Amino acid sequence: MKLIIRGAKIIDSKSPFHNKTLDILIVDGFIKKIGTSIPNPDKADEIQLDNLHVSQGWFDSSVSLGEPGFEDRETISNGLNVAAKSGFTAIALQPNSFPVIDNQSQVNFVLNKAQGFATQLYPIGALSKESAGKDMAELYDMKKAGAVAFGDYNKSLDNANLLKIALQYVQDFDGLLIAFSQDENIKGNGVANEGIVSTRLGLKGIPNLAEELQIARNLFLLEYTGGKLHIPTISTKKSVQLIKDAKANGLNVTCSVAVHHLVLTDEKLEGFDTRYKVSPPLRTETDRKALLKGIKDGTIDMITSDHNPIDIEHKKMEFDCAKNGTIGLESAFSALMTVLPLEIVVDKLTSGKTTFGIETEKISEGSKANITLFNPEPESIFTKSSILSKSKNSAFLQTEMKGKVYGIINQGKLILSKKNE
Repeated sequence: MKLIIRGAKIIDSKSPFHNKTLDILIVDGFIKKIGTSIPNPDKADEIQLDNLHVSQGWFDSSVSLGEPGFEDRETISNGLNVAAKSGFTAIALQPNSFPVIDNQSQVNFVLNKAQGFATQLYPIGALSKESAGKDMAELYDMKKAGAVAFGDYNKSLDNANLLKIALQYVQDFDGLLIAFSQDENIKGNGVANEGIVSTRLGLKGIPNLAEELQIARNLFLLEYTGGKLHIPTISTKKSVQLIKDAKANGLNVTCSVAVHHLVLTDEKLEGFDTRYKVSPPLRTETDRKALLKGIKDGTIDMITSDHNPIDIEHKKMEFDCAKNGTIGLESAFSALMTVLPLEIVVDKLTSGKTTFGIETEKISEGSKANITLFNPEPESIFTKSSILSKSKNSAFLQTEMKGKVYGIINQGKLILSKKNE
């Protein structure tokens, strides 16, 4: 592979070429030269695109794909192609397949399925066997097989002692635990944020307290045991403050927020549209603004799409009965550009690699070419034709967007969305 990217503005705060518009020569998967008007005597392929910007390849810390077991929702091969065309050079795969990824052979299975794609897949192993919350899974074996972290997707551990033991156990091999935080007893049969909207619509509410109590408990456990803990998809103002205080006290804790919690609120539930039924639920405008503030002040470490494909049979039904989840890879960048500055968006889509122990490559000569290509300016409406996933359960349909992803360069491959080929 020999390729020249022409006239690209480099957005990479760790690169000496940050905010400069230059040409980039890529040879055999490595950045050979960065400069002005790079000559092309060998007639290498060239990329010239409108208002082209490039950054380090983006990473999504929470992606569900279905396979094995739920291939009707999404397959690994199509999911990785969707991720590539959405700008992601790496994804962390959640273990919520059937069977659950809770042992070495399941880790090997998904890694083998992901071979040869431009987007790299990093499995998250289940923390408990079958994600049932009772017995600890084979964490060390999964780590050796390639798992980058351990957690039960969208399931909170009621057994505090299990989380305590796991936090102690994984320190021997520098493991990372993921603790989804939502007290199931307080949540009860709730399906939407407890507040004015849920009361008006007659929907059973999930109070902010369900999340905040569990986060407080998990942080106390972390303080007691030491180790590393990641709290995914926080959704309330108080959650941001709890994690900010924990970091100030020296705890090794990181957290993420989902794109839809930064852009949407529970006001969207007015039509009982199940595309907006997610876990944790969409919160209020006060919470949304607090999450944005947490992004800007560095309390929140990364942004995830929390991509979760759900088949139509489990989504297009009564609100109380529908499954939680929205797809989000295709809409992530353009939705974020409507609420955050470009440099912050890029930073929060790349910085999660460090937490998950994934190698980062700044844009400089001699580095591996791990690059996302995009244009931050075009405005559009997100429609069904924008969806590349097998499942169509997007919370962003008919939403105004800003920015456009051209594709990625990674693993010696160039992947462009069809509109840009």
